[in-house]
Amino acid sequence: MTTPSPTPAPTPPAGAKQSAPATTPAPQTQTAPAGGAAGGQAAFIGQRRAAPTVTQPIPAVAPQPAQALAPIAPGATAPGPRRMDEFRGARQESDQGGRKVFTEPGRVIVVDPSGQSFIRHNEEDRFRYGARDIQTQQVGNDTRTIVMRPDGSQIITVSGRDGQMLRRIRRDREGREIIIIDNSYRDPQAVGGFYVDLPPPVLRIPYDHYIVEAEDAPPELIYDTMEAPPVDRIQRRYSLDEIRYSPSVRQLMPSIDLNSITFETGSWDIPPDQAAKLQAIADGLNRAIQRNPREVFLIEGHTDAVGNDVDNLSLSDRRAESAANLLTQQFQVPAENLTSQGYGSQYPKEQTNGPSRINRRVTVRRITPLLNGGTASLPPPPPGVAPPR
Repeated sequence: MTTPSPTPAPTPPAGAKQSAPATTPAPQTQTAPAGGAAGGQAAFIGQRRAAPTVTQPIPAVAPQPAQALAPIAPGATAPGPRRMDEFRGARQESDQGGRKVFTEPGRVIVVDPSGQSFIRHNEEDRFRYGARDIQTQQVGNDTRTIVMRPDGSQIITVSGRDGQMLRRIRRDREGREIIIIDNSYRDPQAVGGFYVDLPPPVLRIPYDHYIVEAEDAPPELIYDTMEAPPVDRIQRRYSLDEIRYSPSVRQLMPSIDLNSITFETGSWDIPPDQAAKLQAIADGLNRAIQRNPREVFLIEGHTDAVGNDVDNLSLSDRRAESAANLLTQQFQVPAENLTSQGYGSQYPKEQTNGPSRINRRVTVRRITPLLNGGTASLPPPPPGVAPPR
């Protein structure tokens, strides 16, 4: 990606250091100047990380049995473990092609020799809450999971034979369809089909508008960030995997950090007294989705560096999913407009191997322009019949 020559970046603002934990190779980092990039100045922002050494795709999560796709009543707790110590003994480790692969209930974790780690999960569980019925259909090599809701609408997820999502579609009660995520594009040059390394984006906005601290931000700034365009030119459309697993792609979009939610140690359930802290985030999400029903937001989970790296990655992924679930169940944010991903302690804001409140956070990031190649800022076309699937 070609970028203009920026002003050299001075010292980063306090509390915004971007560095890797001691267990991973230190990335090359360039950050925004204190006070942002005001006055017409531009600054590089972001990290450069070594690409994965093993160039194989991330394995798919084992398909769930039919009974696991049963609807769950709104507000009910999904069956299965709710704490790390309830399933840690079921985790299995193997060496596959020079990298370590861990399998555990609902997750696959890959630890690459480069020091980067990746986790994959199945998002179908999030759509079970409040569903009237769930059906699966096999059409050629594709599998369609159809979630039928009490209002007559349907969410259709089309997956390929490798288990990866190809499309997510909303069909209303009149049969009109909107493709929310088209994930059928694959760049053959992406490492393993999931990793892209881009130059750091050039930041021309104030740093506190690029990474917004939810606790201190007024509601209008939270909403504006959810509508904000990319901070640099988007070269092409990116697959959902490329967005999930490529930090240089995600860094093209502003984000909102929330580090005030307190989880019990080893748990990913959000206590009732913590749920209200998501209100301002939920209001901004609902407002943005009402404006454009095709918006997609990534809910990220991050931990500090205390504890086992694999545990932290699994825990962060489950906490991100819990936050997405709560946004839907309590605040009525449409589940189909959200996706979640955990990153463990790999992307700290504060360089420390000890406990860190600002490193334990949930991040919300608009990814629609990344999925659509920058065209998502345009008004959505009228609903109509979706193209052939």
